[in-house]
Amino acid sequence: MTLKERFIIQVPASTANLGPGFDSIGLAVDLYLTLEVELNDKWEFITESRELEQFPGDEQHFICQVAKQVATRYGKILHPCKVEMKSDIPLARGLGSSAAAIVAGIELADTIGNLGLTKHDKLLFATELEGHPDNAGASLFGGLVIGCYQQNQVEIVSFPTIQLEIVAVIPQEELLTKVAREVLPTTFSYNDAVQASAKANILVATLLSENWSLAGKMMEQDLFHQPFRKPLIPFYDEIQSYAKSSGAFGVALSGAGPTILCFTEDGKGTQLVQSLKQEFPMMGVKLLKIDNRGSYVCENNKDSLVKKGIYS
Repeated sequence: MTLKERFIIQVPASTANLGPGFDSIGLAVDLYLTLEVELNDKWEFITESRELEQFPGDEQHFICQVAKQVATRYGKILHPCKVEMKSDIPLARGLGSSAAAIVAGIELADTIGNLGLTKHDKLLFATELEGHPDNAGASLFGGLVIGCYQQNQVEIVSFPTIQLEIVAVIPQEELLTKVAREVLPTTFSYNDAVQASAKANILVATLLSENWSLAGKMMEQDLFHQPFRKPLIPFYDEIQSYAKSSGAFGVALSGAGPTILCFTEDGKGTQLVQSLKQEFPMMGVKLLKIDNRGSYVCENNKDSLVKKGIYS
Protein backbone atom coordinates (compact mmCIF):
# COMPACT_ATOMS: atom_id res chain seq x y z
CA MET A 1 0.00 0.00 0.00
CA THR A 2 1.44 3.36 -1.00
CA LEU A 3 1.52 6.34 1.31
CA LYS A 4 -1.20 8.85 0.51
CA GLU A 5 0.29 12.30 -0.02
CA ARG A 6 -3.02 14.17 0.27
CA PHE A 7 -6.25 13.06 1.86
CA ILE A 8 -9.22 14.23 3.91
CA ILE A 9 -10.45 12.86 7.25
CA GLN A 10 -13.98 13.64 8.34
CA VAL A 11 -15.35 12.69 11.76
CA PRO A 12 -18.93 13.32 12.94
CA ALA A 13 -19.89 14.80 16.27
CA SER A 14 -21.77 12.66 18.73
CA THR A 15 -24.14 12.81 21.62
CA ALA A 16 -24.06 10.36 24.48
CA ASN A 17 -26.36 8.91 27.13
CA LEU A 18 -29.73 9.99 25.62
CA GLY A 19 -30.92 10.06 29.20
CA PRO A 20 -30.47 6.70 30.96
CA GLY A 21 -27.83 5.18 28.66
CA PHE A 22 -25.02 6.58 30.79
CA ASP A 23 -21.53 6.01 29.31
CA SER A 24 -22.93 3.31 27.01
CA ILE A 25 -25.30 4.77 24.38
CA GLY A 26 -24.11 7.14 21.67
CA LEU A 27 -25.52 8.70 18.53
CA ALA A 28 -23.59 10.28 15.64
CA VAL A 29 -24.86 13.61 14.32
CA ASP A 30 -24.11 15.70 11.25
CA LEU A 31 -21.64 18.20 12.65
CA TYR A 32 -18.09 17.47 11.52
CA LEU A 33 -14.42 17.82 12.29
CA THR A 34 -12.64 17.88 8.92
CA LEU A 35 -8.90 17.55 8.36
CA GLU A 36 -7.21 18.22 5.02
CA VAL A 37 -3.86 16.45 5.25
CA GLU A 38 -0.76 16.55 3.07
CA LEU A 39 2.78 15.34 3.62
CA ASN A 40 5.13 18.06 4.84
CA ASP A 41 8.65 18.52 6.15
CA LYS A 42 7.30 19.26 9.64
CA TRP A 43 4.05 19.00 11.60
CA GLU A 44 1.73 21.98 11.08
CA PHE A 45 -1.86 22.43 12.22
CA ILE A 46 -3.70 25.35 10.62
CA THR A 47 -7.26 26.54 11.12
CA GLU A 48 -9.50 29.48 10.37
CA SER A 49 -11.86 28.48 13.17
CA ARG A 50 -11.66 30.84 16.13
CA GLU A 51 -12.42 28.05 18.59
CA LEU A 52 -9.60 25.86 17.27
CA GLU A 53 -7.00 28.65 17.25
CA GLN A 54 -6.35 28.09 20.97
CA PHE A 55 -4.58 24.80 20.26
CA PRO A 56 -0.89 24.37 19.35
CA GLY A 57 0.05 24.65 15.69
CA ASP A 58 2.83 22.05 15.79
CA GLU A 59 3.31 18.44 16.86
CA GLN A 60 2.07 19.32 20.36
CA HIS A 61 -1.45 19.51 18.95
CA PHE A 62 -3.75 16.99 20.65
CA ILE A 63 -4.63 15.23 17.39
CA CYS A 64 -0.95 14.79 16.57
CA GLN A 65 -0.23 13.45 20.05
CA VAL A 66 -3.00 10.85 19.66
CA ALA A 67 -1.67 9.87 16.22
CA LYS A 68 1.84 9.43 17.60
CA GLN A 69 0.58 7.28 20.49
CA VAL A 70 -1.18 5.00 18.03
CA ALA A 71 1.87 4.79 15.77
CA THR A 72 4.16 4.02 18.70
CA ARG A 73 1.98 1.12 19.77
CA TYR A 74 2.47 -0.40 16.33
CA GLY A 75 6.17 0.40 16.09
CA LYS A 76 5.78 3.12 13.47
CA ILE A 77 7.15 6.64 13.07
CA LEU A 78 4.77 8.94 11.22
CA HIS A 79 5.82 11.19 8.35
CA PRO A 80 5.14 14.85 9.30
CA CYS A 81 2.08 16.46 7.78
CA LYS A 82 0.44 19.80 7.24
CA VAL A 83 -3.12 19.60 8.56
CA GLU A 84 -5.78 22.19 7.75
CA MET A 85 -8.71 21.87 10.12
CA LYS A 86 -12.26 23.09 10.27
CA SER A 87 -14.96 22.09 12.70
CA ASP A 88 -18.69 22.55 13.16
CA ILE A 89 -18.51 20.91 16.60
CA PRO A 90 -18.70 23.38 19.50
CA LEU A 91 -16.16 22.77 22.26
CA ALA A 92 -17.17 21.78 25.81
CA ARG A 93 -20.87 21.65 24.93
CA GLY A 94 -21.54 17.92 25.22
CA LEU A 95 -21.29 17.11 21.50
CA GLY A 96 -18.24 14.87 21.54
CA SER A 97 -15.57 17.32 20.40
CA SER A 98 -12.81 15.49 22.29
CA ALA A 99 -13.92 12.07 21.02
CA ALA A 100 -13.99 13.41 17.44
CA ALA A 101 -10.42 14.70 17.87
CA ILE A 102 -9.29 11.33 19.22
CA VAL A 103 -10.89 9.48 16.31
CA ALA A 104 -9.29 11.95 13.87
CA GLY A 105 -5.87 11.28 15.42
CA ILE A 106 -6.38 7.54 15.11
CA GLU A 107 -7.48 7.84 11.47
CA LEU A 108 -4.46 10.08 10.79
CA ALA A 109 -2.06 7.50 12.23
CA ASP A 110 -3.76 4.63 10.42
CA THR A 111 -3.55 6.41 7.05
CA ILE A 112 -0.05 7.90 7.29
CA GLY A 113 1.39 4.81 8.98
CA ASN A 114 -0.40 2.27 6.73
CA LEU A 115 -1.40 0.44 9.91
CA GLY A 116 -4.40 -1.37 8.48
CA LEU A 117 -6.44 -0.95 11.67
CA THR A 118 -9.90 -2.45 11.90
CA LYS A 119 -12.84 -0.46 13.27
CA HIS A 120 -12.56 -2.46 16.47
CA ASP A 121 -8.84 -1.66 16.78
CA LYS A 122 -9.66 2.03 16.45
CA LEU A 123 -12.53 1.75 18.92
CA LEU A 124 -10.39 0.08 21.56
CA PHE A 125 -7.70 2.73 21.37
CA ALA A 126 -10.26 5.57 21.43
CA THR A 127 -12.07 3.99 24.37
CA GLU A 128 -8.83 3.64 26.32
CA LEU A 129 -8.33 7.39 25.96
CA GLU A 130 -11.97 8.38 26.52
CA GLY A 131 -12.78 5.86 29.26
CA HIS A 132 -16.07 4.79 27.65
CA PRO A 133 -17.16 3.89 24.09
CA ASP A 134 -20.31 5.95 23.57
CA ASN A 135 -19.02 9.12 21.86
CA ALA A 136 -16.02 7.55 20.13
CA GLY A 137 -18.07 4.55 19.01
CA ALA A 138 -20.69 6.78 17.44
CA SER A 139 -18.04 8.90 15.69
CA LEU A 140 -16.37 5.77 14.30
CA PHE A 141 -19.39 3.68 13.31
CA GLY A 142 -22.12 6.28 12.78
CA GLY A 143 -25.75 5.86 13.74
CA LEU A 144 -26.80 4.55 17.15
CA VAL A 145 -24.26 2.59 19.18
CA ILE A 146 -24.51 0.67 22.44
CA GLY A 147 -21.25 -0.36 24.04
CA CYS A 148 -19.42 -1.33 27.20
CA TYR A 149 -15.80 -1.22 28.33
CA GLN A 150 -14.38 -3.39 31.08
CA GLN A 151 -10.98 -4.94 31.84
CA ASN A 152 -9.46 -3.51 28.65
CA GLN A 153 -12.15 -5.13 26.52
CA VAL A 154 -14.65 -3.12 24.50
CA GLU A 155 -17.84 -4.43 22.92
CA ILE A 156 -20.18 -2.42 20.72
CA VAL A 157 -23.30 -2.94 18.65
CA SER A 158 -24.19 -0.34 16.02
CA PHE A 159 -27.46 0.45 14.27
CA PRO A 160 -26.82 2.71 11.24
CA THR A 161 -30.44 3.14 10.15
CA ILE A 162 -32.09 5.11 12.96
CA GLN A 163 -34.44 7.74 11.51
CA LEU A 164 -35.19 10.74 13.70
CA GLU A 165 -34.26 14.40 14.00
CA ILE A 166 -32.75 16.32 16.87
CA VAL A 167 -32.87 19.98 17.71
CA ALA A 168 -29.87 21.00 19.79
CA VAL A 169 -30.24 24.00 22.08
CA ILE A 170 -26.67 25.16 22.67
CA PRO A 171 -25.97 27.75 25.37
CA GLN A 172 -23.11 30.20 25.13
CA GLU A 173 -21.61 28.91 28.38
CA GLU A 174 -19.23 25.97 28.43
CA LEU A 175 -19.55 23.07 30.88
CA LEU A 176 -16.43 20.97 31.28
CA THR A 177 -17.00 17.22 31.58
CA LYS A 178 -14.78 17.15 34.67
CA VAL A 179 -17.09 19.59 36.46
CA ALA A 180 -20.22 17.71 35.37
CA ARG A 181 -18.77 14.42 36.65
CA GLU A 182 -17.91 15.84 40.04
CA VAL A 183 -21.60 16.21 40.93
CA LEU A 184 -22.38 12.53 40.30
CA PRO A 185 -22.75 10.04 43.17
CA THR A 186 -19.96 7.51 43.64
CA THR A 187 -22.31 4.61 44.40
CA PHE A 188 -25.91 3.51 43.78
CA SER A 189 -28.03 1.17 45.83
CA TYR A 190 -28.76 -2.20 44.26
CA ASN A 191 -32.40 -1.28 43.72
CA ASP A 192 -31.56 2.08 42.13
CA ALA A 193 -29.03 0.43 39.82
CA VAL A 194 -31.61 -2.13 38.68
CA GLN A 195 -34.21 0.56 38.00
CA ALA A 196 -31.76 2.82 36.19
CA SER A 197 -30.48 -0.02 33.99
CA ALA A 198 -34.03 -1.13 33.17
CA LYS A 199 -34.85 2.33 31.84
CA ALA A 200 -31.75 2.25 29.63
CA ASN A 201 -32.75 -1.17 28.29
CA ILE A 202 -36.26 0.03 27.48
CA LEU A 203 -34.83 3.14 25.79
CA VAL A 204 -32.83 0.99 23.35
CA ALA A 205 -35.88 -1.14 22.58
CA THR A 206 -38.08 1.89 21.96
CA LEU A 207 -35.54 3.53 19.62
CA LEU A 208 -35.24 0.37 17.56
CA SER A 209 -39.02 -0.14 17.44
CA GLU A 210 -39.71 3.58 16.84
CA ASN A 211 -41.92 3.83 19.90
CA TRP A 212 -41.10 7.50 20.21
CA SER A 213 -43.43 8.47 23.04
CA LEU A 214 -42.06 5.75 25.32
CA ALA A 215 -38.51 6.63 24.26
CA GLY A 216 -39.11 10.19 25.44
CA LYS A 217 -40.51 8.96 28.72
CA MET A 218 -37.40 6.87 29.38
CA MET A 219 -35.09 9.76 28.47
CA GLU A 220 -36.71 11.90 31.12
CA GLN A 221 -36.77 9.21 33.81
CA ASP A 222 -33.01 8.72 33.87
CA LEU A 223 -31.58 8.08 37.34
CA PHE A 224 -27.88 7.89 36.51
CA HIS A 225 -26.86 11.48 35.83
CA GLN A 226 -29.50 13.99 34.76
CA PRO A 227 -31.03 14.54 38.22
CA PHE A 228 -27.59 15.56 39.48
CA ARG A 229 -26.56 17.67 36.49
CA LYS A 230 -29.76 19.62 35.92
CA PRO A 231 -28.96 22.12 38.72
CA LEU A 232 -25.86 23.11 36.70
CA ILE A 233 -28.18 24.10 33.83
CA PRO A 234 -30.85 26.45 35.23
CA PHE A 235 -32.79 26.73 31.96
CA TYR A 236 -33.18 22.95 31.46
CA ASP A 237 -36.75 22.60 32.76
CA GLU A 238 -37.93 25.62 30.79
CA ILE A 239 -36.52 24.29 27.52
CA GLN A 240 -37.86 20.80 28.19
CA SER A 241 -41.36 22.06 28.85
CA TYR A 242 -41.44 24.32 25.81
CA ALA A 243 -39.93 21.73 23.47
CA LYS A 244 -42.43 19.06 24.54
CA SER A 245 -45.31 21.46 23.92
CA SER A 246 -43.87 22.29 20.49
CA GLY A 247 -43.54 18.78 19.07
CA ALA A 248 -40.55 17.07 20.71
CA PHE A 249 -41.22 13.53 21.92
CA GLY A 250 -38.28 13.58 24.31
CA VAL A 251 -35.62 15.84 25.82
CA ALA A 252 -32.22 14.91 27.25
CA LEU A 253 -28.84 16.36 28.08
CA SER A 254 -26.25 15.86 25.37
CA GLY A 255 -23.51 13.99 27.17
CA ALA A 256 -22.54 15.97 30.24
CA GLY A 257 -24.28 19.08 28.89
CA PRO A 258 -24.90 21.95 28.79
CA THR A 259 -26.40 21.34 25.31
CA ILE A 260 -29.97 20.12 25.52
CA LEU A 261 -31.29 17.80 22.83
CA CYS A 262 -34.93 17.83 21.76
CA PHE A 263 -35.85 14.68 19.84
CA THR A 264 -38.53 14.69 17.18
CA GLU A 265 -39.78 12.40 14.46
CA ASP A 266 -38.11 12.58 11.06
CA GLY A 267 -39.32 15.61 9.10
CA LYS A 268 -40.62 17.58 12.09
CA GLY A 269 -37.38 19.20 13.20
CA THR A 270 -37.54 22.40 11.13
CA GLN A 271 -40.74 23.58 12.78
CA LEU A 272 -39.33 22.84 16.23
CA VAL A 273 -36.19 24.84 15.40
CA GLN A 274 -38.27 27.87 14.49
CA SER A 275 -40.28 27.66 17.71
CA LEU A 276 -37.22 27.28 19.94
CA LYS A 277 -35.30 30.10 18.21
CA GLN A 278 -38.18 32.45 18.83
CA GLU A 279 -38.52 31.46 22.49
CA PHE A 280 -34.78 31.27 23.30
CA PRO A 281 -33.08 33.88 21.07
CA MET A 282 -29.92 34.04 23.22
CA MET A 283 -29.05 30.40 22.56
CA GLY A 284 -27.84 28.56 19.50
CA VAL A 285 -30.50 26.30 18.02
CA LYS A 286 -29.44 23.73 15.42
CA LEU A 287 -31.30 21.04 13.53
CA LEU A 288 -29.24 17.85 13.62
CA LYS A 289 -29.69 14.69 11.61
CA ILE A 290 -28.17 11.31 12.28
CA ASP A 291 -24.85 10.61 10.59
CA ASN A 292 -25.02 6.97 9.55
CA ARG A 293 -21.53 6.66 8.03
CA GLY A 294 -19.11 7.50 10.83
CA SER A 295 -15.50 8.56 10.33
CA TYR A 296 -14.32 8.68 6.74
CA VAL A 297 -10.98 8.96 4.93
CA CYS A 298 -10.79 9.76 1.23
CA GLU A 299 -8.54 11.22 -1.44
CA ASN A 300 -8.24 15.01 -1.38
CA ASN A 301 -10.45 15.74 -4.37
CA LYS A 302 -12.86 18.46 -3.34
CA ASP A 303 -14.97 18.26 -6.50
CA SER A 304 -15.83 14.62 -5.88
CA LEU A 305 -16.28 15.27 -2.17
CA VAL A 306 -18.83 18.01 -2.81
CA LYS A 307 -20.80 15.67 -5.08
CA LYS A 308 -20.82 13.04 -2.33
CA GLY A 309 -21.90 15.58 0.28
CA ILE A 310 -18.69 15.04 2.24
CA TYR A 311 -17.23 18.51 1.78
CA SER A 312 -18.95 21.88 1.56
